[in-house]
Amino acid sequence: MILVTGAAGDLGTLVAERLADRDDTAFGTRDPRQAPAPSPARRIDFDDPDTLARGFERVDVLLMISAGHGEDDTVIARHGAAVDAAEKAGVGHVVYTSLTAAGDHLPYALPHRWTERRLRASTLEWTILRNGLYAELLGQIAAPSADGRITAPLGDGRLAAVARADLADAAVRVALEAPAHAGRSYELVGEQAVGGADLARAHGPRFTYRPETLARARARIAGFGVEPFQVPMLVGTCSAIAAGFMDRTGGDLRRLLGRAPRSPLAAAVGRPAW
Repeated sequence: MILVTGAAGDLGTLVAERLADRDDTAFGTRDPRQAPAPSPARRIDFDDPDTLARGFERVDVLLMISAGHGEDDTVIARHGAAVDAAEKAGVGHVVYTSLTAAGDHLPYALPHRWTERRLRASTLEWTILRNGLYAELLGQIAAPSADGRITAPLGDGRLAAVARADLADAAVRVALEAPAHAGRSYELVGEQAVGGADLARAHGPRFTYRPETLARARARIAGFGVEPFQVPMLVGTCSAIAAGFMDRTGGDLRRLLGRAPRSPLAAAVGRPAW
């Protein structure tokens, strides 16, 4: 059996849609009512180890989607509990959605690297999917105002962004073929690096891009009412893009997909990717 955690999240929902008609797949969420019907659902709460012990029973392949919404110590505790439970339950193989190597400069990289190390030291078979940053995230960071202005602290930097749907397709393929991918780490970044000016052109001729400072962006983001730990995460992401650390293209995405990746610009501006 394949079990997908985080099946109600942004990436997990797309994965669940692709696996919903299989009778050998179950989906885990904090609230099983959110899982895609009619597939079986299990309550999987990374903050409640008892749900992991029960939820991982009879699981051959665990597609462990990162529970990354939190401070480093919170995320490490969640992932550590999940790996511990997988070992105790006799899970055969864990496929983990991590972060691209270029993301070592990002504020949220440490829990991913800790989890990779924990998996390598475990008794489990494992595969690590080092996902690039979502094109959709770039579209949110650099969303245009009503008058067509895109204001973001990206400078002239670009991001090797990936359509979330492509990462879902890659995760499904690896989960279904897990033994063939044992002990492998894949770099899943985009083949096209895009920045603020590219987004403006993709939106249309009346749109413009004007970089802002990180300080101004920090104040603006804090004013949105986000949780305190999210402010440095978002500002740090923009800083890494602006400094040119997130624009390396290539990797393993095309090979895993067996086709060309979707357009990151189309995904970022909310247009059909094909």
